[in-house]
Amino acid sequence: MAGTERQLTLFDEPDRPPGPDRKPRTSPAPVSPHVSLEAVLGELERFDAFGTATQRGEMALPSGRAVPVFLNEFWTARQRQASRLHEISYRACFKPQLPRFFIERFTSPGDAVYDPFSGRGTTALEAALLGRVPWATDINPLSAILVAPRLDPVDPTRLRQRLESLDLDRDVERREDLLVFYHPETLQEISALRQYLIDRRDAGTLDAADAWLRMVATNRLTGHSTGFFSVYTLPPNQATNVKAQQRINAKRNQVPPRREVPKIILKKAAHLQSDLTPELRRNLDAVRGRARFLTASADDTPDLPDDSVNLVVTSPPFLNAVDYRFDNWLRGWFCGIDVASLLIWQMGNLEKWEQAMERVFRELHRVLVPGGIVAFEVGEVNKGSLNLEEHVCAAAERAGLEAAAVLINAQDFTKTSNCWGITNLERGTNTNRISLLRKTAG
Repeated sequence: MAGTERQLTLFDEPDRPPGPDRKPRTSPAPVSPHVSLEAVLGELERFDAFGTATQRGEMALPSGRAVPVFLNEFWTARQRQASRLHEISYRACFKPQLPRFFIERFTSPGDAVYDPFSGRGTTALEAALLGRVPWATDINPLSAILVAPRLDPVDPTRLRQRLESLDLDRDVERREDLLVFYHPETLQEISALRQYLIDRRDAGTLDAADAWLRMVATNRLTGHSTGFFSVYTLPPNQATNVKAQQRINAKRNQVPPRREVPKIILKKAAHLQSDLTPELRRNLDAVRGRARFLTASADDTPDLPDDSVNLVVTSPPFLNAVDYRFDNWLRGWFCGIDVASLLIWQMGNLEKWEQAMERVFRELHRVLVPGGIVAFEVGEVNKGSLNLEEHVCAAAERAGLEAAAVLINAQDFTKTSNCWGITNLERGTNTNRISLLRKTAG
């Protein structure tokens, strides 16, 4: 499935706003745009924006070199309401505040920001909203379907006109096993829309309005509220199988209710665009033509030129933490993609995982500009018993990148938190563990 997909996307559920007795917190402005790594490390060490001082430690690499580790609450999902354009459901994705933190510090408008494990496209979209040029790669074609259209918002009036022009009652093939999720009339509308979109794709006539309809509909297939096409089921980023849904229906004594597909699509589409300011639209317009969305493996991206990327912000698959094939089977069906055939990395062996990351780092070393930065987030694995950042830094150094620091962003951080790379976190603590890597000049 290697190649390039240039347009198309989807959406998620909104972050909960702060409680009535709690004001949103804001992260301080970065030192300056496009500052040096050393300046950012100094900022991290002095950081106390949310009332706690940074804890500093060290992590020893196999080479014997010590890497500084900075622990604090550097950003929070409450600090700034992210654009609603991000609100797409997808497994194991980070909040937009994470890429924003690094994009604001390490790049200037017009710079290229890249994510080799794009997923729902959080890094790419946040980069575009900030006026940076988004590049993204994912082995799953669903990724481009979910992110590319959001760089080209289509007026909801145009979407309504397109839906009104479609015959959703026409005779098309239906999967009767999906009646465990959908009312028969709802399944008919879904099936007719699906066939229309696949026909347009295959004919090469799929336009921006079609891409938006596909994106939103893919996001509304299943969920746990009336805003989705389905009866109550698992959250939309965790599609269950038919047999499991039969058990859910029996346990809850439920039958799929009638849902109006066009109405749900239009409501979600309007919500996604509801907070787009003229400035954000101008930023999207400025970078859209230079955006790149590749369907390829992260370790083999010949379409990207050497020395071209200023910043990488990404999060790779964590061993066997998520089965992306299973999670996306229904989305794959709707989009006409055989998800089971995709060569998605599912590695339970740490040694093989580290070898794969080394191959990715060699490719990132090729595409980064001299002095370019990688922010490589690995989260927590096995309830904090495995610190992948140690393996990330070791693999990166073998690939020629400098392991400069590890940043641990701890939500609900307290001074008694024990989060260093050698000591396990207490169970239940929510952290992002980011290795900061640099391509040295020369």
